[in-house]
Amino acid sequence: MGASRKPARKPAPRTTPPGGTRPSGEPVSRAPRRPAAASFSRSSQRPAGESVPPSLKRPATASGDDAGPWRAALDPALLRAVDTALMAGPAGSAVGVALSAGADSAMLALHAAHAARRRGLRLHCFHVHHGLQPEADDWLIRAHRLAGLLEADCHSRRVTVEIDGRGLEAAARDARYAALAGLAAHAGVGHLLLAHHQDDQAETVLLRLLRGTGPLGLAAMRPVMERDGLVWSRPWLDQPRSVILACARRFGDLSGWQPARDPSNADARYARAALRTGLAPVLDAHWPAWRRTLARHAGQAQALSDWVEEAAQADWQGLDPSPDGREFSLAAWRALPAHRQAQALRHWLRALGLRMPTEARLRAWLRTLRGVHALGHDRDVRLLHEGVWIAVRRGRVLCLPKTQVE
Repeated sequence: MGASRKPARKPAPRTTPPGGTRPSGEPVSRAPRRPAAASFSRSSQRPAGESVPPSLKRPATASGDDAGPWRAALDPALLRAVDTALMAGPAGSAVGVALSAGADSAMLALHAAHAARRRGLRLHCFHVHHGLQPEADDWLIRAHRLAGLLEADCHSRRVTVEIDGRGLEAAARDARYAALAGLAAHAGVGHLLLAHHQDDQAETVLLRLLRGTGPLGLAAMRPVMERDGLVWSRPWLDQPRSVILACARRFGDLSGWQPARDPSNADARYARAALRTGLAPVLDAHWPAWRRTLARHAGQAQALSDWVEEAAQADWQGLDPSPDGREFSLAAWRALPAHRQAQALRHWLRALGLRMPTEARLRAWLRTLRGVHALGHDRDVRLLHEGVWIAVRRGRVLCLPKTQVE
């Protein structure tokens, strides 16, 4: 029947979703083949036949040790935060982690692996290959290697980032979230953990303030949100990055695994990197607690935003909305006080899953809707936004597909 082969470790069951997978015999030590833009890769262990480098061998685990072989790398506060997120998350048998292979997401995967094991949950790691950096193939390899060390499933998808008026950072973020949602759906995961931390939250608040975002925008990143049929949790928004990096160093000493380093994080052409390299050192010198302070402001802004959203929801119910939520009464909207008209529009757009307009555009919309004839007879009102038309017809404000109007 042919030459005999050396016995290899039997890998965990693998699936072959649409778009293909990395072949089970392909060595992880070299760059993977370049699959199509929407390809998957899944592995719960190393491919059969690949030897584990000595630097990545797992230490022995004591019998009954529910913390696994990496106990010394764990941080109690980080672990409690992850465990709390899992306890408050939706019911299910699995949880996912967005794994870039950087230090933050790697340590989230490490802590989630132990918290999930104690709760009897299966851990899935999701890696998105943007193809924007020459090192991207190496990051994919690191992600799969880490998942193997943690005995977790790892799924990856290569995406094409369509750069448009949003800018590169926003386009990459949108592509990443869409890919993560697709990977989670494929794996049957309804709860996804993100590794944003206190430093990220403080930077987001500061950037939004510098861009002129209103007080509600200073709410920045929410600890929990629901989108695309998923619950997205950020358990570490109150945790400083210094603690996470200390865990990464301990884990590296124990395992030999090292996190990826994204050169764009130090590229001052990008706003967040410019803040980190230019402004943050000055703030550290004069206001060393600025990250904690701004993160606290985000929490206060979130409470204010929740209150405003509740009021907008009550106003929306009085606008005679259609059952599908795509239209409402112009006359009822115009009867609201001016400041509540704006919030009602924002609530409507948010419910439709559309981006918020800029303040300048929103003010222009308000002037148009306040000035049009109550029945919409005096002009053809059509406002293009996010690929849809906001139109006025027979006294109703409607959201219509672009093709339906044209």
